[in-house]
Amino acid sequence: MEVGLEDVSNFDVLVVGGGPAGCATAIRCAQLGLKVVLIESKPFPRTHPGETLHPGVEPLLKQLGVLEPVLEAGFFRHTGNWVQWSGAREFVRFGEDDSGAWLGFQAWRADFDAILLNQARAIGVKVVQPCHASHLLMDGCRVIGVETSLGTFRAAKIIDAAGGNHWLAQQLGLEIQYHSPRLIAYYGYVTGECSARDIAPAIVADSCGWTWTAKVRAQLYQWTRLSFGTQKIPKDWLPNEFLGLKISQRMRASDVSWRIVSQLAGSGYFIVGDAAMILDPTSSHGVLKAIMSGIWVSHSITSEFVGNLTELQAIEQYCLWIHNWFQHDVKNLTKLYASLPNPPFWI
Repeated sequence: MEVGLEDVSNFDVLVVGGGPAGCATAIRCAQLGLKVVLIESKPFPRTHPGETLHPGVEPLLKQLGVLEPVLEAGFFRHTGNWVQWSGAREFVRFGEDDSGAWLGFQAWRADFDAILLNQARAIGVKVVQPCHASHLLMDGCRVIGVETSLGTFRAAKIIDAAGGNHWLAQQLGLEIQYHSPRLIAYYGYVTGECSARDIAPAIVADSCGWTWTAKVRAQLYQWTRLSFGTQKIPKDWLPNEFLGLKISQRMRASDVSWRIVSQLAGSGYFIVGDAAMILDPTSSHGVLKAIMSGIWVSHSITSEFVGNLTELQAIEQYCLWIHNWFQHDVKNLTKLYASLPNPPFWI
């Protein structure tokens, strides 16, 4: 889309990235009365691994104004997951209350991300797509804008929500702290019928790693494989339960090494979602972290603008919160992997 000169400056907030973290930031900032522009490099729909969402995400979706369209999207829902970790396979329920069992979502990310981006547009966020961020615009040590394929965008606050390549951190030379060796998750899709996965997803550990399987759409199933070693898996590899089904898309890979950016906020910027920190999918909170970090940052920016927080206070509070959450999850994941009969050597 073409952008006029009047559109590329004088924003309160510029968000780089149109995934859940970026959209949550943009939506909540707009709800709080800020002028927001969001740039996304890829046209939608875009491919992205499916996501199992815990029922606890529903209040956040409601706050963002997207719960109804998410409920209407037809995502498969389930009461828990099958888990085979250090013993026999068991069904682990999400929980229940007086209203009944809690239901998670098996979200098809192309649809889920589109719902969030459409909501951002609907409430006044200027969405520029496709638009590639090239480098930061600085005023001394302060981030004041982004040079893009469609011109220069300036804003009081720049938000990196562009994912695990850590774009802003790379631009500023920020340290990325690793808490695991290199971990690569491979994933793919098959078509057909697998009745064992029609009720709920499953995660099954073995001596070399773990495999996650789920039904993500009608007659479409997804698998994810993480091996603790460095060996690659064959390009036609499939979990045993999917043998005989037809491979739908080529296998892909994602770097899920445990890592966090050392300085998650600074003069003129915040980093949210996977751009801030990544853990492997057994942490099962990727989208939850993305949305919560976006909402937190939105409130921090608003509080700073109205004088309830200084910029330094906003920076310190956000960094402390994210680092504490990350350390908590690292501790729990380490304990989880240590419980395996053959734990990875680096635990």
